[in-house]
Amino acid sequence: MAEPPATRPHMPGYGVLGPDEGSGLLPWSWAIERLEASRDYWVATVWPDGRPHVVPVWGIWRDQELMFSCSRASRKARNLAADPRCVVTTSDPLEPVMVEGIAAELDDQGEIAWYASAINRKHGVDYPVEFYTSPANMCLRITGVRAIGLAESDFTGSPTRWELSR
Repeated sequence: MAEPPATRPHMPGYGVLGPDEGSGLLPWSWAIERLEASRDYWVATVWPDGRPHVVPVWGIWRDQELMFSCSRASRKARNLAADPRCVVTTSDPLEPVMVEGIAAELDDQGEIAWYASAINRKHGVDYPVEFYTSPANMCLRITGVRAIGLAESDFTGSPTRWELSR
């Protein structure tokens, strides 16, 4: 996959260094490493009345997408059905990656089987594919639109934004 173009976020007044100052922009490979390695992810959605909602999930990052599962009756599933726009973050606050994206239900049986196998390996569990395809549960795919990453060790020099076009 080609490296998305990196652009320095424009944040006047926040003390963020310009593109030629500090240690420089982070490579997309840095973000991918953290997205793939994150044990958990935080998914932020919006209630129909506009209130924010955030919840941790187990997931798998692959090809600019986060795959995860949940109950169809869960607040996050209902929020995403009403408004698929969301934000996903990795669990490490010292080197976070935040991804804005669009959620959609994953209904391809081959992709769900791949997800079940990958999540079982990642978390040392043994849930059958049928767990994810039961009427009560669903798998979701959040496709990244843009991402921001930063390293706490270079807080003012490292913030990097990537536009994730497909």
